[in-house]
Amino acid sequence: MTVTAVRQQAPAAAGHVHGSTLAGTGTLIRFGLRRDRFKLPAWLLGITVLLSLFLSAVSENTKTEEQRQDLSRFMEGALGALFGPGYGRDDVTAERYVVGVYGLFFFVLAALMSLQLVARHTRAEEQSGRAELVRAGVVGRHAQLAAALTIAAGANVALALTLSGVMAANGYAGADGLLFGAGIAAVGMVFAGITALTVQVTEYARTATGIAGAALGAAWAVRAVGDMMREHGSPLSWFSPLAWSNQTRPYADGRWWPLLLSLGLAAAAAATGFALSTRRDVGAGLAAARPGAPVAAPWLRSPLAAAFRLQRASLIWWTAALAAFGFIFGGLADQVADPENISEDRIEMFGGSLDTLVDGYLGMITLLTAALAGIMVFLGVQAVRAEETTGRAEPMLATAISRGAWFGSYLAVVSIGLVVLLTLVGLTTGVGAALSVGDGSYVWQMTTSHLAHAPGVLVLLGIAALLFGVLPKLIGTTWVAIGYGLFVGLFGTIMDMSQSARNLSPLEHTGQPPLDSVSWSTVLVLLVVAVVLMGAGLAGFRHRDLETK
Repeated sequence: MTVTAVRQQAPAAAGHVHGSTLAGTGTLIRFGLRRDRFKLPAWLLGITVLLSLFLSAVSENTKTEEQRQDLSRFMEGALGALFGPGYGRDDVTAERYVVGVYGLFFFVLAALMSLQLVARHTRAEEQSGRAELVRAGVVGRHAQLAAALTIAAGANVALALTLSGVMAANGYAGADGLLFGAGIAAVGMVFAGITALTVQVTEYARTATGIAGAALGAAWAVRAVGDMMREHGSPLSWFSPLAWSNQTRPYADGRWWPLLLSLGLAAAAAATGFALSTRRDVGAGLAAARPGAPVAAPWLRSPLAAAFRLQRASLIWWTAALAAFGFIFGGLADQVADPENISEDRIEMFGGSLDTLVDGYLGMITLLTAALAGIMVFLGVQAVRAEETTGRAEPMLATAISRGAWFGSYLAVVSIGLVVLLTLVGLTTGVGAALSVGDGSYVWQMTTSHLAHAPGVLVLLGIAALLFGVLPKLIGTTWVAIGYGLFVGLFGTIMDMSQSARNLSPLEHTGQPPLDSVSWSTVLVLLVVAVVLMGAGLAGFRHRDLETK
């Protein structure tokens, strides 16, 4: 559906209420659903499949009393508090473990889906200039935000139903499964409401989602610290919307009333967003953008410098977040690898003997960091795609800058940024581990272990670059490679996956240092593969037409 079509249909949708601030909302909902006809199903399917995989993996590890006792250790102490308050850890079952530990992952995914959806249909539309064209017709001032929130609500309701269906299909209580799904949907709606507010503050969609994402991180930190202060949560925990969904306690002693807090906050944030939207012009933000210098700095005259300037904030935030992540989880090495009452499955996961527990645990953390870094490099290529589709690339390429230099500059910045990130994250993880187990050698070991994964992550960058250069509309399929690598690293051993299946992940070939020794010949091969993929992407970009939305 084109902008012209929206403007033509808006009068019909508005009926006789031409002065309504919600005129045309129905048309915009249909327009938004059509635009997201691939993205939303992909989000819902991906999250649903992830739950199925988690249930399958955990069910294999709750068959014996020894296994259940082993898993309960992940639901208590400082480690357990990072994921949730640990309800039901005295009698661990597969469903209680998935809800109590992996529930955090689903909260985050629902929040990310919702905040990106709202920003995409509101601030991104204003930033591109389409919103002004649409609102030149019979479209009310609040119609776009109302349509975005309606789509977000529908997506979260659908997510809640599909997740509860997965729980029921696996033989777990349907009512508690619905409560679990509703808790996840409630988190999604809270951050949809928060994003409805942040898009009023800034005139850039990326900044708006960044602020909402920071709020998500703060909510997790408040909840985690609160849960560390007292068993099953302290009063501080209740200041986090993530805690409210945790406090529904599905598969323990389920209760629905905490979700009223989530709905109240979502409604209040959305209402504030609507109110603030009346205090600014279309395309502007409440916080005025700083005026730029009349003449660009000399160092910005090259495409490499421009690419760094555009990627700088993302690289800094990702590095800071993963460095904190590494320090925290490195510092838990002594607790996770405590040999007392540990099961054979955990020993196998962490290297096969009691002597390898610490190295095995840190190897998994390193692999997880590499997968998260894969998300960062993929988002870097997506930013290049946004420069193209919004029309900002065309004026640059109309100058003496070649396509190869323009796209290659982004790839160079992201690649160098990745190496710096892995170095710093390796250092902080090593410091945390060294303080935890009292062995300073882990500082160097963890730094080299993280750097050993750089070639595998660069292969992921090469896949994204190839798709951008040849089949740009399919660039989102890079998520499959990232998700598969993460799943294989975390559950490949538990689910006894064949080596041939595990080798499909570019992150798997490096192994899990410091548990495994690094094969530098394999590292070299991965580097060659990454360079070939990026080269093919550059060649493809030189020979295709530019695209705009």
